[in-house]
Amino acid sequence: MAVAETQLYAKVSSKPRNKSTPSLLESLLTKGFPAHIAQKALAATGQKTIEDAAKWLHSHCNDPSLDDPIPQEYALYLCPTGPLHNCLQEFWKESRRQCGKNRAHEIFPHITLCDFFTCEDQKVELLYEVLKRVGERFSQCFPPSISLSLHSSTSYLGFFVGESHANILKEFATAFSAEASALADCHVKSCQKQVHLTLAHKFYPHHQKTLEQLAKSLNPGESCQWVAALYSRDMRFVHYQTLRAIFQYKPQNIDELMINIGDFIYVDPTQQSDVSEGWVIGTSHRTGCRGFIPENYTERANESDTWVKHREYAFVPALRFFTQAENEPNVKLNGEVHNPVRSRSVTNILSSQNTPLRRGLLVMRHGERVDQVFGKSWIQQCLTADGKYHRADLNFPSILPKRRDSMKQFEYDPPLSSCGIFQSRLTGEALLDQEVTVSSVYSSPALRCIQTAQYVLEGLKLDQKLKIRVEPGLFEWTKWEASKLIPNFMTMTELTEASYKVDTSYRNNFPLSSLMPSETYEEYVSRSAAVIKQIVTACPSKGKCVILIVGHGSSLASFTRPLIGLPARESGDFAQVVRKIPSLGMCFCEELKEENKWQMVNPPVKTLTHGANAAFNWRNGILDN
Repeated sequence: MAVAETQLYAKVSSKPRNKSTPSLLESLLTKGFPAHIAQKALAATGQKTIEDAAKWLHSHCNDPSLDDPIPQEYALYLCPTGPLHNCLQEFWKESRRQCGKNRAHEIFPHITLCDFFTCEDQKVELLYEVLKRVGERFSQCFPPSISLSLHSSTSYLGFFVGESHANILKEFATAFSAEASALADCHVKSCQKQVHLTLAHKFYPHHQKTLEQLAKSLNPGESCQWVAALYSRDMRFVHYQTLRAIFQYKPQNIDELMINIGDFIYVDPTQQSDVSEGWVIGTSHRTGCRGFIPENYTERANESDTWVKHREYAFVPALRFFTQAENEPNVKLNGEVHNPVRSRSVTNILSSQNTPLRRGLLVMRHGERVDQVFGKSWIQQCLTADGKYHRADLNFPSILPKRRDSMKQFEYDPPLSSCGIFQSRLTGEALLDQEVTVSSVYSSPALRCIQTAQYVLEGLKLDQKLKIRVEPGLFEWTKWEASKLIPNFMTMTELTEASYKVDTSYRNNFPLSSLMPSETYEEYVSRSAAVIKQIVTACPSKGKCVILIVGHGSSLASFTRPLIGLPARESGDFAQVVRKIPSLGMCFCEELKEENKWQMVNPPVKTLTHGANAAFNWRNGILDN
């Protein structure tokens, strides 16, 4: 057991336990469940119904932590409902689409009244009583509408609550904190700082202007019923990433995790360094079990997606008699007054901002490579005694291109598998269906990248019109090369003889001889930024056309971030991101020429997801006993 967990168990188990016999608990006890486990199930499901608790218990029958005395963490939030909530949700959606995800997107719109605190499972019902009692006490003095003013900084955007209304909210939070601490024996800290509703947090500074323009379209005076809601979360996974399963996965090995569509999985980023490429190890929110899952069966979820709402108290606003003009509020942005018009939605503001898009840059990783499936010894598996290529599995390519040096050079410059060829051609066909106009194609000198570019062009029906520009500067970070040397890539003559449509007249920006083995991360970042700038500058900017770059997993971040003005990640974070990028994973940037900048948007097509298909020997299990 980890030291931190041991301390946590000691902290919660040392407290005296009160007797608690509510009807829900009694029903579970009559079914034969131990009291502490029944109370844990009720706390984890919000103490709503016997069915919810029984379902949780059934799902967690193999949970190794089922007997551990770790309580839930609780927080009290003031949440908007009705038209104001709908407007805020639209802002959430559009700000994420326009500027990417920031910390505010992890949680729904809210004002924090009491931050997270622990409460023993058998005392949770006392929190419900406190919420109801304090809510009723403040119902008459609660403001019919809350005064909100817009404030912005380089890393924060949100509404500050007016002083008089903020004082009422602080008094409400303080009253809840005092009674909960006394009645339920838990330490509750009420909000005493600036009371606020966050719109965006920890975003990149160059997104501030766009986010402000979106926020100015919000009308904080929209009708709203405010609700004080008590939420809980599993305190063990506070600093974990939350993934959502988008496909079902049935384990093929004992250390793998069963997941259903919609399941949430908690993943500790610090524990993934030794995990095989394409996999993560995590804990299921539904079952509490831990194991490996294929990462491309999941997507990132929000932090609050696994939270449970327990109880809420709704403050019913008093009737207000005034005209719409009198009720039209002013939004103050750091002292500057703006008058939002109700008819102007966030979407309308966005559409008025959009300038004509000129060029696009599509960066994709190569398809599945042979050694990814069959390991580094794949060459030994497909060579006959006399050194000729033999297709040992249908996922080996039907033929290998001829090269003048030894076939062993393929060990460090492997080709695509048959599935990789299929992936690439299918991606090209999808781009064709979306009417993506590719005007130029650049590829890393690695054979797998050139092949991917070739088959994508075939899917696009452009293989007879466009030629592939082989650019050595697009090769991946050389520190990751297993041989510690730059591979002997196929020459332009060999590629042409193998019928790859390469542009023999292209003069590369970064000579092959300039690639240095085991370059530093800073050298790789500098090379990538210089090469992408040269490529974008060399391609014509007239018309709506797309530059296609086929590279490696590292290419998606190292080529797009400098283009949209973002700094390079730390090398450790960079490695964590790269290892999660699947075959044919892609990023797409569009140019806003009038603003002299690029922005990242959704790729024109989805990436391809598929399951594993293990080798099969028909004798095993069919003939053998």
